[in-house]
Amino acid sequence: MKRWLAGTLLGMSAFTQAVAASPLDDLFGAAAIDNLRDVRRLIQDGVVDPNAIDAKGDTLLIAAIRNDAHRVSDYLIGNKKVDVERTDAPQETALMIAAFRNQKDTVEKLIARGAEVNRTGWTALHYAASVGSADIVKILLDHSAYIDAESPNKTTPLMMAARSDHADVCRLLIDEGADPTLVNERDLGAADFATRVGDSENAKWLREREAVWRAKYGLPANSRSRP
Repeated sequence: MKRWLAGTLLGMSAFTQAVAASPLDDLFGAAAIDNLRDVRRLIQDGVVDPNAIDAKGDTLLIAAIRNDAHRVSDYLIGNKKVDVERTDAPQETALMIAAFRNQKDTVEKLIARGAEVNRTGWTALHYAASVGSADIVKILLDHSAYIDAESPNKTTPLMMAARSDHADVCRLLIDEGADPTLVNERDLGAADFATRVGDSENAKWLREREAVWRAKYGLPANSRSRP
């Protein structure tokens, strides 16, 4: 009985150790705490694929960006084997996550590496506008980001800025040529979103910009259009 119990416990211990940690777990664990030494060792030794996906569907690069692990993300961006366009489970790119995390330096490095600024659906510009990052919005626009990009439900970056109560970003986007008359599939425009979050001043300003846009392009009064 004692021999059987000892053998069973030994087997359970070995099994627990086997499932408790794997090279992939070690890799993502190191990335989460910005442990560049271990990340580099595991990748350079060929133990793991630098484009591996974790259980949540994140790439290693996206996981590093989410955790503000700047040393690791810089290393991965500089590694030519890393696919900077590989997406996470919701189909977000590293550039989108960096924009959402307000990581200006990382955004610039990803763009320099060749990360795609424009894509179908949600874009990095939507994400930067939603968190009120005027600096990143400007960087993306300077790299030809489509200013009136439409999400799957036709929401534009301007609408996202208004929805999140970032009047300064709304003004930046309008100054750069965003169309304030556009509405999404729910027939909501930027001014409507500003009204919904209680920013009456921004809503009024956006309504005035709508009128200016219609007059400029000879559109009927109160006309609204979708992207």
